[in-house]
Formats: sequence, structure tokens, C-alpha cells
Amino acid sequence: MCGLSRDKRETGITANIKRLINMKLKIFILFEFLTFNIICGQTNNQEMMTTINFGGVNCYLVQTDTSFILIDNGFSVKRDLLVKRLEDLGCNPGNLRLIILTHGDHDHTGNSAFLRNKYGAKIAMHADDSVIVEKGDMKWNRKDKPDKISLTFRAILLMSHIFKPSEFERFKPDIYLDENFDLSYYNFDAKVIHIPGHSKGSIGILTGDGSLFCGDFLYNLFGKPDTDFCDNIDDFNASVEKLKRYKINTFYPGHGKSFTMEQFTIFRNRD
Repeated sequence: MCGLSRDKRETGITANIKRLINMKLKIFILFEFLTFNIICGQTNNQEMMTTINFGGVNCYLVQTDTSFILIDNGFSVKRDLLVKRLEDLGCNPGNLRLIILTHGDHDHTGNSAFLRNKYGAKIAMHADDSVIVEKGDMKWNRKDKPDKISLTFRAILLMSHIFKPSEFERFKPDIYLDENFDLSYYNFDAKVIHIPGHSKGSIGILTGDGSLFCGDFLYNLFGKPDTDFCDNIDDFNASVEKLKRYKINTFYPGHGKSFTMEQFTIFRNRD
């Protein structure tokens, strides 16, 4: 009888823990849902670069002397809003020259095929993530279980199952980017840095003035720049060491606000 009572108590404790976790997940889901809608379509002008935020995903429009370059392009469900923003900024069919994808996940690549057809732009990304967009499979070339995933990201993933986006439009990239790919051909003073960790084909775009567009390699959702989803922690740590060799002033992440190298270093040294 005593053993049975203990089992019942343990079952009750387990149920309470599950309820607590579910409650926290619901809070995170609600927070993310509200945040997505509040900041949807927000723009931030920085010289010749404009940050366009759609549903919590950052896209970056770079204006060169002769044309535009778009870094990532958000969910397909935000397409009409993206087109409107591009038009407002003077980006129209014919002058969007290049679409750079920091990695293959659908929240960063969802409008790629559409934009190529409408604007005539080329799509460029790293080959190690190309099958993700060719097959529409974000699990491709990743571990069955990521080395690190935050509670916030778990909530976002759960929400993505609740609020299912439209079907992903698969495509094949036009250009494959790798380490030190020089973007000056496109009148963009920048080069590519291969920074696996979030995915095998994650890349950063480092400009001549020390700005790094890092995609989902790093997040900054709550003022704490870190990785919220890391497929391979060894790759991530090696990429962090690689970045230390460059003069980086400001990170522009795929999610959250920009932050300095100093802020990232301070936060990482606390771990």
C-alpha cells in the first residue's frame, strides 16, 4: 500500500511538472505571437541598409550605387507586405540584383522563388543548405536532435505547428557561396564567411565597415545574444573562434535587435 501511494504521489508530481511546462510554453507562444504582430513590417534605416522585420524575422535590404541586394526574405505569408516595403524603398522589378540567403530555413527563404520570378534577381546561398530549399525539408543535413535548443525556440516550433504557414515553394539556387566569396562584383563591399552551427550551410555577410549579417547563427531576442538553436555545438564554437579573427563592429541577426561584438563577448564570457 505504501509503495502504491508513493507511485501515485510521483505520478501527481509528474503531472504538475507537465502542467507547469505547458503553461510556460503557452506564455512563450502568446508572447511570440503578440511580438510577431506588433513588430510586423517594422523598418530601420542605417545609411544604405534597411532592416525590414516581418513576423519576428529580419530581412536586410542593401542599396548599392546601381541596384539592391536583399539578405533573407521571410515567411511567404508576409509576401504582400514585403513587396509593399520593397516598392516603398525604391526596389522594383529589374533593380533587385541579388537575393542572399544566410541559411535554408523557411522563415528566411519563403519568398525566394517568387522574388526571383517577379524581380529577376539571382538567388545565392551555401551549397550545404541547398537541399533544404530544393526539397523543402528543414531537417535535411541536421541531427535528429540538435545539440542546443532553448525553451523560447521550442515554443516557436510548437507555434509553427499550431499556426501552419502556407506550403513552401521549393527552388534551386543560382549561385553557391563559400568562404571569402567576394561580393564586390555586385557593388557590395562585403564578403562571405562560412559559419556552420545553426545549420551546415549557415553563412555570414561581413561588410567592409565591420557589419556582420549572421542569420540564425546568433539570436538577440531578449537582449542576450546567443544561439537559441544549435544543430552542432562543435561547429558553432569553431565558428565563434573564426569570427574572433575579423574586425566585427555590429551583428545583424535573423531574429532580434542588432548588437555589438563587445555585447556578445561579455555575454558569452558569463557562460
